[in-house]
Amino acid sequence: VNGKPIVYLDSAATSQKPIEVIDRMTDYYKQINANVHRGAYHIAELATSEMEETRAKVSRFINASSEKEIVFTKNATEAINLVAYTWARSQLNEGDVILLSSLEHHSNIVPWQQLSSEHNTQIRWIP
Repeated sequence: VNGKPIVYLDSAATSQKPIEVIDRMTDYYKQINANVHRGAYHIAELATSEMEETRAKVSRFINASSEKEIVFTKNATEAINLVAYTWARSQLNEGDVILLSSLEHHSNIVPWQQLSSEHNTQIRWIP
């Protein structure tokens, strides 16, 4: 853009996608668009297989202990809410400190503010 390379993943909400991603998404929608783990027909089995192969690749890439540690969400907001409202809700105790930075996207501030209020914890801002 304007003679400079595009930076991908520059926004929590959405970002430009490399052409390879667009091409693969197009192939998916044209060839194997089906609900995974829901159908016993060929296209659904292909979609399930591709998703599970992707889960295995991600697991290896980040050196996860198990493929079961890999959870796909539709976006960053859903992912942080899942962490905040499942794991953190059961782990926070009164007086605990939640660290946030001024660089956080709004979607990564609100759940922690709500949890802080529920559990009487402190939020500290990293400069």
